[in-house]
Amino acid sequence: MPSRYAQWMHEWETRLTSVDNNRVVRRMEWGAEWARDWPCRNGYAPGHVPDDSEKFLREYNRRIIAGSDEFYSYAMPTDFRLERREVRVFSTREVPDQRLEEKVRGTYSQFLRFTSPVRTPYPENNLVNARWFPARGRRAVVLLPHWNADAVAYTGLCRVLNWLGVAVLRLSMPYHDIRMPAETSRADYAVSANIGRTLDACRQAVIDVRCCLDWLQQQGYNRLGIAGTSLGSCYAFLAAAHDPRIRVAAFNHASTYVADVVWHGQSTRHIREGLEPQIDIDRLRELWSAVSPMSYFRQFARWPRKSLLVYAKYDLTFLPKFSRQVVEEFERHRLDHKVVALPCGHYSLGEAPYKYMDGWQLASFLRTAFESC
Repeated sequence: MPSRYAQWMHEWETRLTSVDNNRVVRRMEWGAEWARDWPCRNGYAPGHVPDDSEKFLREYNRRIIAGSDEFYSYAMPTDFRLERREVRVFSTREVPDQRLEEKVRGTYSQFLRFTSPVRTPYPENNLVNARWFPARGRRAVVLLPHWNADAVAYTGLCRVLNWLGVAVLRLSMPYHDIRMPAETSRADYAVSANIGRTLDACRQAVIDVRCCLDWLQQQGYNRLGIAGTSLGSCYAFLAAAHDPRIRVAAFNHASTYVADVVWHGQSTRHIREGLEPQIDIDRLRELWSAVSPMSYFRQFARWPRKSLLVYAKYDLTFLPKFSRQVVEEFERHRLDHKVVALPCGHYSLGEAPYKYMDGWQLASFLRTAFESC
């Protein structure tokens, strides 16, 4: 039987998950048309999509994993620029927090903007946005928030890292905040019941991260790291598996397969509801294997780096058993890593006192890891 603390934590997690009551159940789509411009085509002509979409995407995932360096390759943007703009929240909640809106109104910051090498049908999404928190020295981190984070989440952590002498680019992930298409009110297109679009969004996120590293190098930063939370943690792992410049990596919530998180997670039940009439978990895991961390430990292990793995013992979104499997893979590959298991859940990690525990773990790790690399 679960302890009283576990019961209390699970009940709290459920309440926190229920705050977002504007989730939309979307019908499943194969989305094979999103593969028209992908590399690793292996004989398929550009733009060609076969009639059997499931078979096509299943085989494509296998080719991607075998040639992932090509899949996540890109041409460096030529339009990097810094823009000074007013800070906006871009809340994904049905009723935005007016106190937060008032807090940021009239404040300005610098944002790195450039055209993403991955083009989508949505102009808003094609223009990458990353808030810039500069610091003196040579150390810099690309920070990736959680799924459906508003545009001001993690700015406190960014400032703490600045105090420690680490510059931060806080990336707006594909389909998030200012990059959200006008037809949506949440970052639904980043992870959804559209199989191909979810794959494409992940590829775009990884490539956008690598472009941020290019810009940081141009500014003189040569000790580079990455930190990601939840979905951002998945993107961060894939970027680190394909970019040797990332020498320090912090994964805040870690899991194995994208399909397992979507299928079993409390906050993704609406996606499963759209998928379940047409597909089962085993088929879905294969169709999203090319964007799942478990597929790339061999690539991740190619270069030396220090990693932090943080997971929550009472997580109902990234189930702890999946996080422990990630830890086992780090151990099996004899990777340099530290593991922290916090006594909270996925959403309660963002609440006091656990957010302070988590922030301390992330900041202290990044400070010491940079000193030794």
